[in-house]
Amino acid sequence: MTVAKSVSLEIPIRGMDCAECTRHVREAIGSLDGVETVDVLLGAEKALVRFDPERVDLPAIRSAVAGAGDYTVPETVPVPPDSSQESLNRRLRLLMAGVFSGVLAIVVLGEWLGAFEVLNRLVPLPVGVAIVLLGGWPVFRNVLRAALRGRITSHALMTIGVIAALAVQQWVTAAIVVIFMRVGDYVEYFTAEGARRAVRDLSALAPQTARVLRDGQEQNVPAGQVRPGETVVVRPGEQIPVDGEVIGGQAAVDQSTVTGEPMPLEAASGVRVFAATILKSGSLRIRAHRAGPDSTFGRVVKMVEEAEAHRAEVQRFADRFSAVYLPIVAGIAALTFLISRNPLSTAAVLVVACSCSIALATPVAMLASIGTSAKRGLLFKGGKYLETLARADVLLVDKTGTLTLGRPQITEIIPLGEVGVRELLALAAAVERDSEHPLGQAVRSAAMAQELPVWEANHFQSFPGQGVRAVVDGGRITVGNRRLVPEAASLPVVQGLERQGKTLLFVARAPVQGGERCVLGILVAEDTLRPEVPAAIQALRALGVGHIELLTGDHERAAARLGEQLGVPYRAGLLPDEKIQIVKRFQGKGHTVVMVGDGVNDAPALAQADVGIAMGAAGTDIALEAAHVALMREDWTLVPEALQIARRTMGVVKMNLGLTAVYNFAGLALAAFGFLPPVFAAAAQSFPDLGILANSARLLKQR
Repeated sequence: MTVAKSVSLEIPIRGMDCAECTRHVREAIGSLDGVETVDVLLGAEKALVRFDPERVDLPAIRSAVAGAGDYTVPETVPVPPDSSQESLNRRLRLLMAGVFSGVLAIVVLGEWLGAFEVLNRLVPLPVGVAIVLLGGWPVFRNVLRAALRGRITSHALMTIGVIAALAVQQWVTAAIVVIFMRVGDYVEYFTAEGARRAVRDLSALAPQTARVLRDGQEQNVPAGQVRPGETVVVRPGEQIPVDGEVIGGQAAVDQSTVTGEPMPLEAASGVRVFAATILKSGSLRIRAHRAGPDSTFGRVVKMVEEAEAHRAEVQRFADRFSAVYLPIVAGIAALTFLISRNPLSTAAVLVVACSCSIALATPVAMLASIGTSAKRGLLFKGGKYLETLARADVLLVDKTGTLTLGRPQITEIIPLGEVGVRELLALAAAVERDSEHPLGQAVRSAAMAQELPVWEANHFQSFPGQGVRAVVDGGRITVGNRRLVPEAASLPVVQGLERQGKTLLFVARAPVQGGERCVLGILVAEDTLRPEVPAAIQALRALGVGHIELLTGDHERAAARLGEQLGVPYRAGLLPDEKIQIVKRFQGKGHTVVMVGDGVNDAPALAQADVGIAMGAAGTDIALEAAHVALMREDWTLVPEALQIARRTMGVVKMNLGLTAVYNFAGLALAAFGFLPPVFAAAAQSFPDLGILANSARLLKQR
């Protein structure tokens, strides 16, 4: 027996203008037999569908989307708009604002002068009904389609209001309501466009072409078609089209599109570079590792687009509220008619309540924040994690590679008599010349910093976990720990240095032909604290994070020293599963736990935490997958910044919801008591959407 395998598809959808549209499309696709999961993304204008291909196919999904309203599934994905299209959109927005203002002025003036009553008497009712039907047909058609499928839309209420106005022979009132219905649709469209813009701007940064060496010739090919291992040539001012390693040339690379870092990277042979970054000067040859959607930038864009699927709890509340809001409004309208017997007041109640603003209040703000943060090197995987991070009160932090640079450095050189500081370091660097150990690299870096000559070393030997040995300048030089140089343990200075949690490399010399060995000196190595960490920790405390704790697999002395330096408690010698248990204990006490790690050995704890933050995730698959928030560059100032963005976003969301609720219920009350005629109710329903757009636009300019 063969078992059918589910497939996943990204399906572009056009015509969605508000959060209610996404609900209609989600319900339409989800109702198909064989569809397992579906997420509809307003910002990315697409649906993520997982389905059984033996029970449902793409034509059936396309038909369901079309049946849900004026939505379409294009055969091909359109090219992102260029700057001229954006300019056209700006002109259309200005035109729409002018038309809206003009129509509103005419309505106010006409109502005040009584011109509408005169028009009602002069034009026969059948002609007026025809005008209303013609102008409102696209809306009426969608309402009818939804009703036939058992769904009630917000426009259904306004349609009933139009019918009520026609029933009392007020066709002019019905026509004006239709005008504002159409204007309201455009307002919602441009509100949704404001949310999409940050995502679209990010996508537009993706490189389109690459110059590849094939058969000794340079060829321009689509960036996504570059194969791993191919050589890509990049010249000054051009985008790097792939993730890869520099194999030739030298250049200054602007990496701000990926990491948010404003200072250019000096790239030369052996340096990793990323797609969508820009050469400011110089030229490079790059061995391609990943291209197109598989590149770091491609994965960032994909995650930002799909972040909408991880909806915040406040957004789910808004969805649930929208589902019960329409029946409540229908009840208020019925009660208004029963008490007042005034069909126009009833119509006004139905008309003023049809705004999509409640449903728009959360996703517009979330999309604006997520898109803008991504361009700053801060990747949130969804509104759910923005909301959770905003209430964080416990921060657990890994040590190596997170609080520290993860690269040991020689911080002190102690000669013991026979040689001076420079000669001691030069001898050690010669022995470590061929060593790949991080401590060997630290010794070589220290020698290069002092511009010491590189002496020749012969008969190199490596002792794993202990050190190295080679013949240099006529002597057998040993560089290693106390296991390789046991006689160094008795030196008076050693115990004091080890109590401070420092790593010691002993340098000893012996005759090549054998004889007594003497210790020439000590190199002190430390994994240094990132310079911005103390200020970042203070900023987090100022933001109200009550408990900050260091979790490390390192030894007790090193953890104690770092914990004392930062003024935080610590736990040392931890295995990955022990870090998970600590996270669970804090969660069991009702705390919201944030874990910050390097995304490799900390991946289990990052996934267990309420919010896992991966440090320096650019180009790291494990970090991007395991964490809920990824810092695309190794900069601790992004941690308090992420918390500030989360709290600011939730403040905007709550303001959107609060103001919308007050506005809508105030409008309902005014309409129910006869103080708001249907024509003004139609105009009033567009204002909350504009307010949400204006309020959420503040998030497009993060401070």
